[in-house]
Amino acid sequence: MGLAQRLRIISTFPREDIQREDDAMSQRETNLLWLRDTLEQLAACQQRLEWTEDAEAVGVLTQTMLRDLDRCRRLCLEVQRRSQFQTAA
Repeated sequence: MGLAQRLRIISTFPREDIQREDDAMSQRETNLLWLRDTLEQLAACQQRLEWTEDAEAVGVLTQTMLRDLDRCRRLCLEVQRRSQFQTAA
């Protein structure tokens, strides 16, 4: 099994340990949790990228980082959009 296969990417869904069961989170809170989790995933990938020399693993990690950066961008735009909407209302 190659290094890239062993570096299976952890999905960046919100962590179960921080989800509230008895009260609903606002969309802003949900977006911020996703953003935090995604940034943590980016940091973990960056650390793995520092020590890996396997070309396949580098490809997997950089592709994952690009996907996560895009997700961060979309989340930031959503938080910004909602903030502007609330200001206008």
